Amino acid sequence: MKELDKFTKWACEIQSLAQAGLEYSTNIYDIERFERLRDISAEMIAEKADISIEKAKSLFCNEKGYQTPKIDTRAAVFDGDKILLVKENDGRWSLPGGWCDFDLSIAENTIKETREEAGLDVTADRLIAVQDRKKHNEPPYVYGIIKTFMLCSAIGGEFKENSETTERRYFSKSELPENLSVEKVNKEQILMCFEAKDNENWEVVFD
Repeated sequence: MKELDKFTKWACEIQSLAQAGLEYSTNIYDIERFERLRDISAEMIAEKADISIEKAKSLFCNEKGYQTPKIDTRAAVFDGDKILLVKENDGRWSLPGGWCDFDLSIAENTIKETREEAGLDVTADRLIAVQDRKKHNEPPYVYGIIKTFMLCSAIGGEFKENSETTERRYFSKSELPENLSVEKVNKEQILMCFEAKDNENWEVVFD
């Protein structure tokens, strides 16, 4: 996998240290210094990515507390030997899923996202994998993401076009589309879900 360059890694480390400092510092002068360090990290990212300072800050400096990875949940729903994918607004395909809401468990969030994106009511049955995104997906991001994949069973529902997806469809292994939303899910991850479905003794994959 492509890794972050040294410049971006330095910016990420500065941002992480600054955010931790802002969380634990009580001295007003130290807080000002950590705020400036976080601004510098955003300026570095803006320069590197050729985006505005405002956008860099919104992506890079929008959290409080000790910096930890975000959690992304993905549902693997099967109909026989075919897996469910949803077509996003940009025309690419993905497993239904998204960011885990702060007040939901991984299972609850997987169920919610599948209902919203695929119009399906599902049960969350088995955990397939817990992966560090940077080890599996392109392009590299400047913040950490933990990806979870859960085997689910459809119990009802009806698809309706929505703000995120325009279609849902089941694909066999040999029919998987080329235009996957690879920053969210790639072919290897989908094939992993097929393997888990066919193996009752599947052991959770983790990094």
